[in-house]
Amino acid sequence: MTDRGGGRVVYSTGVGRVCPDCGRSQDDCQCSKSADDAIPAKIVAKLRLEKKGRGGKAVTVVYDLPRNAAFLRRLSQELKRACGTGGTIADGTVELQGDLRDRVRECLSKKGFVVKG
Repeated sequence: MTDRGGGRVVYSTGVGRVCPDCGRSQDDCQCSKSADDAIPAKIVAKLRLEKKGRGGKAVTVVYDLPRNAAFLRRLSQELKRACGTGGTIADGTVELQGDLRDRVRECLSKKGFVVKG
């Protein structure tokens, strides 16, 4: 379906998710690919534990990572699998449920990252 006046896509089941900037499907979007940072040779990851605003639940946050969507997705999956917990990617950070700083530090060190915090 299209809007009668502007011709922009309002709803479509055939395309899936649509980029709000260029109007293409998320898989074919060119603007999101150019926004991804290159992955540096030496990655410095920082850890912190957050409890505030989460109902008292502890969340381990890995931040100061390259803002590359594919890199963050792979890293998040590896960390969740290694720690046996759930988590998400939010604003260029990887959030893992629980206080897992020791496990995450060990896993990132094995991957060759410099870990602080």
